[in-house]
Amino acid sequence: MLTETQSFSPSSRILTRQDIMQKIKRMAFEIYEKNFEESELYLAGIHENGYKLAELLADELRQISPLFVHLLGITLDKIHPLNQVIDLEPANLNLEGKVIILVDDVLNSGKTMAYSLALFLKAEVKKIETATLINRHNTLYPIMVTYTGLSLATTLLEHIRVVLTEEELYGAYLI
Repeated sequence: MLTETQSFSPSSRILTRQDIMQKIKRMAFEIYEKNFEESELYLAGIHENGYKLAELLADELRQISPLFVHLLGITLDKIHPLNQVIDLEPANLNLEGKVIILVDDVLNSGKTMAYSLALFLKAEVKKIETATLINRHNTLYPIMVTYTGLSLATTLLEHIRVVLTEEELYGAYLI
């Protein structure tokens, strides 16, 4: 078993801060290209890292496009999603006819995204797309990613950790 210090060693880093920012920029251009006819988008980030990634994507979209980008936060129990209410902040939005992009940092089994989709299936949204920094291709749920920063085939025993808040550890790690 790796300790926390060993798991964040330079040799296990698969994406640096510069790599992540480059991938976010590319994803933002792809999002804009597929949605250039829209006037606004709703980026719904799954807390914690998915929300941070959504913030970074929103910042980039605001720089490269005229789109009005709304940021939404989703909170759920990722291990047992049925044990508590899945929250959307801000709540009580009218999302009818809106374009939603569901954002998370890593797509593992697809469970978190699948349960998060329930929030948007209650409204008659125009379309729902998905974005993830890293797609591991181990999905057990019928989730397809629309925008991917890095496609990485991993074993079930390997894990990906993404750090988007601590400057000295900023990056993605394969452990």
